[in-house]
Amino acid sequence: MTLPPNPDVKGFLADSEGEFLHGLALQAAPEGPILEIGSYCGRSTIWLAAAAKQRDTVVFALDHHRGSEEHQIGEFFHDSDLVDATGRFDSLPAFRQNIADAGLEPWVIALVGANTAVGRFLSTDFSMVFIDGGHSLDAAINDWNTFGTRVAPGGILAIHDVFPDSGEGGQAPYTVWRMALDSGLYEAIGQQDSLRALRRRSTH
Repeated sequence: MTLPPNPDVKGFLADSEGEFLHGLALQAAPEGPILEIGSYCGRSTIWLAAAAKQRDTVVFALDHHRGSEEHQIGEFFHDSDLVDATGRFDSLPAFRQNIADAGLEPWVIALVGANTAVGRFLSTDFSMVFIDGGHSLDAAINDWNTFGTRVAPGGILAIHDVFPDSGEGGQAPYTVWRMALDSGLYEAIGQQDSLRALRRRSTH
């Protein structure tokens, strides 16, 4: 496969952010599996899975695939191509096809469901957690509460769409980034555009 992903793969991660995400995953992946929260059509998953392949691990790609608030009919990011025969938003078929086309199926485990339900029963810690799910405040804080402390010591937490200035974008991911810093569990280690990365402290 080649990086970046095929430009036909729908998604909101810029190539520069994808390259940064890939580099973070290469650093983290030798220590265990990666968790992605919010896979959509698989654009970011491909960046992560390419690193997982190199490091002999896997990406757990968690998404209910029914779309966030902004993907629903009448909303700004709605895509009619991702509506199923029943009239419901469904990005899972596109996700599966894109991962297959990239040749990365062996390194991707799709988890289809709500993060709280999955979080109750998926007990492992992760070398890296990438949060790019729903951007409402409730959804973002729920992602943090469910998986924010599930990064192994020395591992990486990455958060997409972090905009300190409300004029540039929604504030929910920025709020979660601040919560991670304020928890004392993490230290900031870098950013690319709206993608920010933190490392889990070895001791706290």
